[in-house]
Order: sequence, then structure tokens, then C-alpha cells
Amino acid sequence: MYKLDLPKDLAMAATLELRRNREIERQNRIFNSKVRIIGVDKEALDYQVKERKINEETDAHVHEAYAKDLIRNEKIACLLDERQKNDSRTLNKAVEEFRQCSQKPESRREFHLNDPQMLKKDLPARISDHDPRLSVSGVQKLVGEDLNQQERHRMQQEQLREWSLQQQEELHRAREEHTCAEELYNKRRVELDNRAVELQKIEEETRRAVTVATKDFNLAKAAETREKQKLEKQQEEEDNLVEISNLIQGDLLSENPDQAVSVFGPHRVVPDRWKGMRPEQLKEITHFQLQQVQENMRSKEREQLCDLEWKQQRVDAARKALLLERQQARLERELRRALDNTNKQLSEAHRAQKQYLEKEVFTNIPEDGYFAQFNTTSR
Repeated sequence: MYKLDLPKDLAMAATLELRRNREIERQNRIFNSKVRIIGVDKEALDYQVKERKINEETDAHVHEAYAKDLIRNEKIACLLDERQKNDSRTLNKAVEEFRQCSQKPESRREFHLNDPQMLKKDLPARISDHDPRLSVSGVQKLVGEDLNQQERHRMQQEQLREWSLQQQEELHRAREEHTCAEELYNKRRVELDNRAVELQKIEEETRRAVTVATKDFNLAKAAETREKQKLEKQQEEEDNLVEISNLIQGDLLSENPDQAVSVFGPHRVVPDRWKGMRPEQLKEITHFQLQQVQENMRSKEREQLCDLEWKQQRVDAARKALLLERQQARLERELRRALDNTNKQLSEAHRAQKQYLEKEVFTNIPEDGYFAQFNTTSR
């Protein structure tokens, strides 16, 4: 599994790396004899203070940019939430108004079954002789006694006309309300879009300002780094020139042999100032080395002679072993050839004896007995 590095872990790792680099730089300053000084390094302290101020300003800029980004995101979220609530509220209001206008309980077909005023509105079983509610089974009205037919047709047509006008009016009102709701929704959506565009412009300006500030800081940091490197290089060159001058003029490179004389006697020298041996000592060492070389050459010659003797002995032994192997192989071939001849002779003798025996058997058997034996065998 791959482990993802969190921002907190990355910040901790960067802090540890910065501390480790500072410790290495401090050790280089302390253990370097060129730049080591006694007391407080005021330039280093001033540089640390300046670097800390720069880090604090950088952190402040970063936190300010994060805060602005957070505020902008919260504003956008609030606007979107408000837009969603307004849309939901408008939709619910339109649905409720449509129900109040177009879906009244009185307009239902089965309203008369659930009408709470049904008993108050109900008529008696018979009002007059011309009551249209009278049934045949009740014998309250007979066929052919419909005297109010024209009035009833007129009232029905009037009722249909009123229903049609009412439906047209309700439909026209519903269309006007729907158009008004759409206009309000479009206006609100345009306002929210304009607000979102303004917020986006503000965000781009803020991002542009942060980019410019970061660029200026990076340029200033780069200029400061170049100036620091230039000063460090100049100081290093001056230190190198001083060190080279001191080494050239000192006793280390001039190889003054008098500096190796010890105060304890002429036969002793100071190890860290000794520049080498005298010519007499070198000549004596060279003579001894030549003797060692000659002795080594004589030893190598003796070893070579011994190796040649051993090699000659090994060659003689290998030659003798090869001759013995050849002689043994020749004896084995002779034995194999003699054995093959013997086996061949035995095989020929066995074949001749077998032929002789078969010939004797067939010669001594009579003809009748042979056929009788053949018939018995067939049965």
C-alpha cells in the first residue's frame, strides 16, 4: 500500500531538514579554522533574525491568502444555499397556489360523497310532482310526466356555459401565475449569476495580488541570495589568498630542515616538522633495498628451478600413466578378441550339434507312425 504524506507530515519533515542543515552549517563554521572566531557571531545572528522575519512575513501572506480563499468559498456557499432555498420556496408556493386555485375539493367528482354539508343540502324524497329525483320504483312519478324538460335543458346549458367560463378563467389565471413565477425566477437567477461573476472577479484580483506579492518576494529573495553568495565567494577568495600567502611564506612549504631539529638532541627530530632524511640515510636505504632485490631475485630463481623439476616429474608421471593405460587397453582388446573367438567357436559347435540331432530324429521316425502321430495331434 502507498502511504500518502499529509501536509502536517511534510511540514514536520521540512522543519527537521532545516534544523539538520543549520546544525551542519554550524559544525562547518565551528570546526573550520578559516572562519572560526571567538565570541558571538553578530553577522550570523543578524542573518538569523532577518531570515526569521522573512519567514514570518511569508507565513502571514500565506495565512492571509488562505483566509481570503476561505471567506470567498463561504460566501459562494451561502449564496448557493440561499438560491436553493428561494427556488424551493417559490416552487412550493406555486404548487400550493395551484392546488388552491385548480384542485379545490368542490371540483372533484366524488365530492358529493364526502361533503360535510351533504345532509343540510339534501332534499326531501319529493318536493313536487315534477321532482326529477323521483324513481320508477317509488311510483312518485310516471313515464310521460316530465313537464320541466325545457327549463331543465336551459338550466343545464347555462350550467355548462358557466363551468366552461370558470375553467377558462382558472386556466388563464394559472398561466399568468406561471409566467410571473418564471419571470421572478429568471430575475433572481440573473442577480445570482451577476453576484457570482462579481465574486469571481474579486477572486481573480485577489489571486493576482497574491501572485504579484509572491513574485516580488521571490525576486527579492533571489537578489538577496545572489548578493549573499557573492559576498561569501569574495570572503572565501580573500581567505584563500591569505592562507596561500601564509603557507608559501611559512616553513611548511619552504621545507626548512632546521625546523625539524629537536631540543632533546641531534639524533631526535620533531615528527610534524620533519621534511625527510639526509642523502646519506637515503643512500644507505637504497643500498639495503638493492640487496633485498638481489636476494629476492635469487630466491625466485631457486623457486623457478624447483618448479621446473616438479613440472618435469609430473610430466614423466603423466607419460608413464598414459603408457600404462594404453597397455591395459591393448590387453583388454586382446582379451575381448579372444573371448569373441571362443564364443564364436562355441556357437558354431552348438549350431552343428543341433543340426545333427534334428537330422537323426527325422531319419529314425517311420512314415506310418509319423502320420498317425500327426492325426493324433490334430485330434
